[in-house]
Amino acid sequence: MLHHASLEIDGNQLAAALGFWQALGFERVDPPSSLAGTTAWIERDGTQIHLIVTAKPTVPRLGHVAVVVPDFAATVARVEASGTRVEPRQAHWGQPRAFASAPGGHRVELMAAPP
Repeated sequence: MLHHASLEIDGNQLAAALGFWQALGFERVDPPSSLAGTTAWIERDGTQIHLIVTAKPTVPRLGHVAVVVPDFAATVARVEASGTRVEPRQAHWGQPRAFASAPGGHRVELMAAPP
């Protein structure tokens, strides 16, 4: 089981990024008190994304996290309604998938089901 992935983000984009991840079904959880103010953690089904606040975030061009989302069509609609463009991609394993760019620029693959 993958426990978490960490993504760097500019503090000015943190609120929008939290909204994006919440649209994917993640909920905010408290980090250890020693990290308070420097990071925001979100979690769904035991998997966490740690948003690390930094002045000069590094965002890979092709690197991404992939998330299996409940009710693919409804999730895509929620993400698009929030103003984020969702780019459908070729289905794999007979299931739809798409890419979205989270606030801060990180690519996130949305998957209807795992392989």
